[in-house]
Amino acid sequence: MRWAETFPKEAEALSLFLEKFKHCPDPVLAVSARFRTLDERVAWTLLGTCIFQDLGYPNFLKLFKALAEKFPGQGLWTLPVPARSELRVLAASALGSVPWALLEAFPGIFWSVGLFVRNHAPLEAYLPSRTPQELWRDLGEIYYMGKRASRPKACAAIFRLTAPRPLGLGLGLKPSDKQAPLPLSMGARRFISCLGPARGGKFSDMPEGAKQRLAQEFFREACPENPALAAHSLQFFLEFGRGRFVCSGYLGSCAECPLAELCPERDTEPETNS
Repeated sequence: MRWAETFPKEAEALSLFLEKFKHCPDPVLAVSARFRTLDERVAWTLLGTCIFQDLGYPNFLKLFKALAEKFPGQGLWTLPVPARSELRVLAASALGSVPWALLEAFPGIFWSVGLFVRNHAPLEAYLPSRTPQELWRDLGEIYYMGKRASRPKACAAIFRLTAPRPLGLGLGLKPSDKQAPLPLSMGARRFISCLGPARGGKFSDMPEGAKQRLAQEFFREACPENPALAAHSLQFFLEFGRGRFVCSGYLGSCAECPLAELCPERDTEPETNS
């Protein structure tokens, strides 16, 4: 039996939650979409996707905005590249006392994205020549974009590039009958494990491939007319924000959330705002 049939109350509340968050800006696109040219928007979307790890939304935005101000537009891939020390100092300054596990690897990520853009520019011509599967493979050229079979960051990058506005940049790839999987964010993982089809089970113990397959099925069931909306909106579920979760901060309070009665963290604050 399908999840929605087994848990109709949860399914109805989730539908309302997705609707409320469909215009909540993705933190990567909140910065990258402001750039003037397509190559700039794509390049910065790739960088943001790579470095959006081990940081909560507010601190990620501090870092990403600081980078965009220091190296705007083509500064991401223009030679000569910034020195390792310059990139590390900028990141440390933007984050303050917040620890970041990727700080040592960050310069390599920045340089790698720049190299990818230089190798494939102009991206305006490159992207329409690649199917989602081909782009998924190509993104493996970028340091920290992932090498394993699931490669969630590559999926997230493709989603941000191709999803219709305001969920993504709305760019077209070469037509294919096989699309890249929708991204499985931490917020979606939390929902699936505590309220979704894996409730009561051990979602965290499942192989990553099985998690991805379950998520794709769930996104289609949660929003048949637009599964991408489910993937987009659920990224905000119980995600750490500034002194509170992103979902409650965006809505103003837990009382405004359709999932409030069902949420295990209602009216609690996250332990960290990082």
